[in-house]
Amino acid sequence: MTVYPTLYSKKISQEIEKTPDEYLPALLEMIRLFRETVTLKPADESFAQGWKEAMNNELLPIDQLWEGIHAA
Repeated sequence: MTVYPTLYSKKISQEIEKTPDEYLPALLEMIRLFRETVTLKPADESFAQGWKEAMNNELLPIDQLWEGIHAA
């Protein structure tokens, strides 16, 4: 095991220990939401969601998808 994850695990634990008990449920929910937003869903789940959106006509025009993106 590398030092990197251990160091951050210790720092996170220290911050949790400093958090008043009444705020722990909110902190737990924040951590769960963060993890869910930064981890990738399995390919089959992503495909199923995309397919469902396509079948429900939840589509965006291609020019809108590229809006704000400027290729060099």
